[in-house]
Amino acid sequence: MELSVTKEGIEFKKELNDLDKLVIDFVKVLDDSEVRYAIVSGYVAILFGRSRSSEDIDIIIESIGKNKFGIVWEGLSKKFECIITANREDAYNTYLSVSHPVRFSRKGKFIPNIEVKFPKVELDEWTLGNRKRVLLNGKILYISPMELQIPFKLFLGSDKDIEDAKHLYNIFKNNINMNLLRQFLKKLNKEEIFNRYLK
Repeated sequence: MELSVTKEGIEFKKELNDLDKLVIDFVKVLDDSEVRYAIVSGYVAILFGRSRSSEDIDIIIESIGKNKFGIVWEGLSKKFECIITANREDAYNTYLSVSHPVRFSRKGKFIPNIEVKFPKVELDEWTLGNRKRVLLNGKILYISPMELQIPFKLFLGSDKDIEDAKHLYNIFKNNINMNLLRQFLKKLNKEEIFNRYLK
């Protein structure tokens, strides 16, 4: 996989898998609705060639009002369905607005699904404010910066998460702001595990 990494973002081409196609279709609705988002967690490693399966994709979206969410809901309803509730008001009032995620899947399928949530903590806000653009086969996606993505995977700490972190670090180590990476490692108290597995 040949990547072009610049200050503007990451550009590459590959044969799309089903998860890639799912994400591309989903984020197009967010873009069309002018909703800022960032893809985080496991799918980021899969996007860049990590060979493993995943049942869900995690996306943080900016906090939006009920009317804007209604626009997103209508856009998604053409190809997707909410697998937690079929009621738009319930999805917003009972879940999103009180910091609980909602999940969407392609119609008639429960797996894989996409977990959508509003920013809950400061790091979520930082991720949205510093998201990185990916141009995949000419399609635009926005992801969490590697400087946070890698420490956060170490913070989650399962074998799968550590392997995700190692995979991403090996790909992007020459393009990472190491000072910023170390700031997040310190903030998440993961300097020791980074030095053990990735350095």
